[in-house]
Amino acid sequence: MSIRPIKKLLTAQPTLEGAGVRLRRGFGFGDVSDTDPFLLFDDFRNDRPEDFLAGFPWHPHRGIETITYVLEGTVEHGDSLGNAGTLGAGDVQWMTAGSGIIHQEMPKGTPEGRMHGFQLWSNLPSSLKMTAPRYQDIQAAEIPEVVEDDGVRARVICGTFWGADGPVRGIAADPCYVDITVPSGTSRRLPVDRQRQVFAYVFDGSGSFRDASAPMPVATEVNDRIVMSKVEDRSLVVFDTGDEIQLQAGDHGLRFLLVSGMPLREPVAWHGPIVMNTKQEIETAFAEYRAGTFLKSPSSLSQS
Repeated sequence: MSIRPIKKLLTAQPTLEGAGVRLRRGFGFGDVSDTDPFLLFDDFRNDRPEDFLAGFPWHPHRGIETITYVLEGTVEHGDSLGNAGTLGAGDVQWMTAGSGIIHQEMPKGTPEGRMHGFQLWSNLPSSLKMTAPRYQDIQAAEIPEVVEDDGVRARVICGTFWGADGPVRGIAADPCYVDITVPSGTSRRLPVDRQRQVFAYVFDGSGSFRDASAPMPVATEVNDRIVMSKVEDRSLVVFDTGDEIQLQAGDHGLRFLLVSGMPLREPVAWHGPIVMNTKQEIETAFAEYRAGTFLKSPSSLSQS
């Protein structure tokens, strides 16, 4: 077994999205070679309602899947298929935009005015870009949690991890999406599929990720390669190839998302919420949106 070296260590950057939502972006709208099949990752966390209540009003998507995971507060949603509902703490929504969908997502927060959640965009292969849109809404109680003898906890949202199968299924990138909590001072190695792209996003506590050549818990580089990285809140770690990741939690524990998927290795043409394979496909999508012919599935919305 080999420990995955750390390819990149990033800090999620402040970004303004939607109608004025202040969030932190781990990656997105750039080179996707290190995260393929994943395109974008946002951490929408705030305790000022004025920074998130404007939300994400009606907007289109085509060619991707979006994964929304709520930790605190609520998100009200609706779409052109006639779906509507509310995501609460611990809930997940996996939306396959496929050939096209128009939807809105409106964060409401807690009674105290706090909101926290994540959104991940996963690319669709060219063969499925124009598939019929669909939703998978998963309640918190449906997500299995595995607890190890040392207190490490894993909520398995998608994929298989430590023998538990996540409730989200049938996703093109065959991803594994796990919410992991590690107690203070605990060291662990976690299994990952060698063929997959892998990243971790830290959102609580601190600690370190390392490869086998890093004996001390300090940030270290050898021949321009990171072999040890101290991590804290809003750290994004992109891993190189290997069978496991190695970590140690700090004094206040460590909580992070561990996400992996099979790379598509296809051309990416991208403009805003539309992701296709060619520039012509992007132009066609926006021309259809302007003409009112964007939606290919029965719609509850008027496109005139």
